[in-house]
Amino acid sequence: VNAYHGDGPDGRSWSLARLLHELAGIERLERLRYTTSHPRDMTADLIEAHGALPQLMPFLHLPVQSGADRVLQAMNRGYGRDDYLRIVDALRDVRPDIALSSDFITGFPGETEEDFEATLALVERVGFAQAFSFKYSPRPGTPGAAMTKQVKEAVRGERLNRLQALLDAQATAFNEGTLGRTLPVLLERPGRHPGQLVGRSPYLQAVHVAAPDGLLGRVARVTITGCHRHSLAGRMEPHGPITASNGIPAQPEEVVA
Repeated sequence: VNAYHGDGPDGRSWSLARLLHELAGIERLERLRYTTSHPRDMTADLIEAHGALPQLMPFLHLPVQSGADRVLQAMNRGYGRDDYLRIVDALRDVRPDIALSSDFITGFPGETEEDFEATLALVERVGFAQAFSFKYSPRPGTPGAAMTKQVKEAVRGERLNRLQALLDAQATAFNEGTLGRTLPVLLERPGRHPGQLVGRSPYLQAVHVAAPDGLLGRVARVTITGCHRHSLAGRMEPHGPITASNGIPAQPEEVVA
């Protein structure tokens, strides 16, 4: 989606960054997100928007697929390992609290153990809040299926397990880092239990909280009291100011008690 461009109402071509700036000017529009992004299209103005727009939530899905340049080239991804890391560093320069998620494929044709170790090293270097990993599966008619040096199924699976264990540990650590913090949570839907709502933190974490249905669609102050790998639990707090953690003077989200 970050490759978006089109004609704006002023007759000029608009990028996604320009569109986000315009959307942020809409009164009472409190949250903006976009997905999915491609590293190749993470332009300087889009990175800048992550620091300049308080409404743009501090979470970005930025698929990398592999940490090895040879594999990225074989995938025709259009960027290298260092390019990806530069983007990550630039995003964190403008928005230090930004959380990142990603996609990975293990066992792409020609992937060596050294290539896979480069992927693990990239994961360690970046630190992801969430991630989705898959083992490569040949699909008839695709370039990958015609490549030589197909990786054995058992090796693909073993690498997937090693990678997922590291990603799961990072996701758990990220969620544990929110314990005790009070976050603005957008209450989106009823939970499984009566009197429970499920919302999203600024970092896209699912948050379960005891709250009446009348608060659906509102942003509430929630102190995080428990965490799992894929969700959080919290309690509602009285109304009060929420300070942007990146220090940007922001239009505060409307919060409810």
